[in-house]
Amino acid sequence: MSAKPPILVDLKFDPDTIARVLKASFLDRGSINLADPANKDRDLTGIDYALLWKPDADLFSRAPDLKVIFSGGAGVDSFMNLPGLPDVPIVRFSDRSLTTRMSEWVVMQCLMHLRQQHQHDKDQRARIWGKLVPPEAAEITVGVMGLGVLGQDAAHKLKIMGFNVIGWSRSRKEIDGIETFDPGRTDEFLSKTDVLVGLLPLTPETTSFYNAALFSKLRQGGALGKPVFINAGRGKSQVQSDIVAAVQGGILGGASIDVFSVEPLPSDDPLWGLENVFITPHDAAVSDETALFRHVEREIARYERGEALQFVVDRQAGY
Repeated sequence: MSAKPPILVDLKFDPDTIARVLKASFLDRGSINLADPANKDRDLTGIDYALLWKPDADLFSRAPDLKVIFSGGAGVDSFMNLPGLPDVPIVRFSDRSLTTRMSEWVVMQCLMHLRQQHQHDKDQRARIWGKLVPPEAAEITVGVMGLGVLGQDAAHKLKIMGFNVIGWSRSRKEIDGIETFDPGRTDEFLSKTDVLVGLLPLTPETTSFYNAALFSKLRQGGALGKPVFINAGRGKSQVQSDIVAAVQGGILGGASIDVFSVEPLPSDDPLWGLENVFITPHDAAVSDETALFRHVEREIARYERGEALQFVVDRQAGY
């Protein structure tokens, strides 16, 4: 064993990719990869650090000496409620690549709804030379819910594309050039919104947050005709049956969904067949494994130098 205790890695990513990246990571301490069947029953006492994504429920009882826990993604809800979660810092993944990928997806979805891509797709399949006259981005107000690193970057890039952008967060943020709202002004925020972008973390307060009552408060009769819902935050923050009903009933004109309460999305789920609903398989902002491991190495180095960790989760807030 190396002089330093190894880092515990429990990621539900492709095992071959993880094994490849691990060969170039943590060279001074080694690693225990729980995706490797050989490590299934290994003694995990004495391990200082763990990099986790959807770990097994008994992990913390098997690894009782952890000093820092690192999340394999921007969210931490996959293990915050597991039994035995130790009272140690929890660090979420924040990286330029992940942020850029999320903003790319959000901007793409907003543009597809703006330019009525679903109708072009229908016309192409029917071999119809159909011409559309969509509104300009400046005629559309995009409301971003969740103004952390991901939300703020997406908001700025949507503004560059010409959209009018407003933002909502649990505690009001001051962002240059963007009108912002807090929970005391939620209805006002929704009434101004043509395209609602969900980038909220999953907490008890945001579970089932995007529901029929919320959709009914979005602006009707704007330049798009009917509002659109876009979610790349967390699947359990939305009521999927309410999305279906809102699209079918004309409350929503469309949706783009990347996250779901059950993944993979079952093949018989009605979301698959809805017109003007774009489904992506939770890949809006896939974590780059190399960038993730470098992030963990940097934070461990900070911790061992006695410096403050970055991107530490506020346990009370849940993110």
